[in-house]
Amino acid sequence: MLRAAANRLGERADAEALLLHALGQSRGWLFAHADDAVDMEVQTAFEALVARREAGEPVAYLTGRRGFWTLELEVTPATLIPRPETELLVELALERLTRDAAAGVADLGTGSGAIALAIASECPQAQVLATDASADALAVARRNAQRLGVGNLRFAQGDWLAPLAGQRFALIVSNPPYIEAADPHLAQGDLRFEPASALASGADGLDDIRRIVAGAPGHLDADGWLLFEHGWNQGAAARALLREAGYVQVFTAQDLEARDRVSGGRWAIP
Repeated sequence: MLRAAANRLGERADAEALLLHALGQSRGWLFAHADDAVDMEVQTAFEALVARREAGEPVAYLTGRRGFWTLELEVTPATLIPRPETELLVELALERLTRDAAAGVADLGTGSGAIALAIASECPQAQVLATDASADALAVARRNAQRLGVGNLRFAQGDWLAPLAGQRFALIVSNPPYIEAADPHLAQGDLRFEPASALASGADGLDDIRRIVAGAPGHLDADGWLLFEHGWNQGAAARALLREAGYVQVFTAQDLEARDRVSGGRWAIP
């Protein structure tokens, strides 16, 4: 059954994840019970999941779970699916925080809460604010925080910097939409099922990044940092936006595939 599903999907890992979800078991259990018979109810549920995956639905939405950093997160179609390359943003954020300091951190467009939860779990003294324009996404992030027992995290609904009114932070991070609105990839693969508002941002993909870069200084401490993820071909444009806005120590970091992935800068008050 598993082999046939893997052949249909062209990916054994997907088939395994769906079978384990249907069984309600861990991967270790599968190795120990590889030859066990599977009852008809589980077979039927598994077949339905495989058919939905064949139609293109992401495995993360079918199972309702995705691993990120050291965390197992709930995800739904209201949230972007956390991706491994975004862990670079977390690494760079942690480099700029003292683990035992009570620094203020804001995560704009938190979605499932992946970035905010990773930072909050690594820096238990930090005070992290996770924002999103979507009430449904914030509900998912809140459930993740409660289930994981992360208490140094609060939530606010609103568009980008609006929920930060009257507040300043040592660090602002974001994984905003950055795909060009006309990019054909939006109509392909898993992206077809993810929220469009979390993916595309104007003709060049930089509309939301422009807003964040321009607005963040009003909410950063002296010498505070802004870090954000972007597309592989947007590093130069991101650095230009940061420099034009007055940030210093502007940089772009590359992911494990040597592609531009995260840019940032420090706000030095003139």
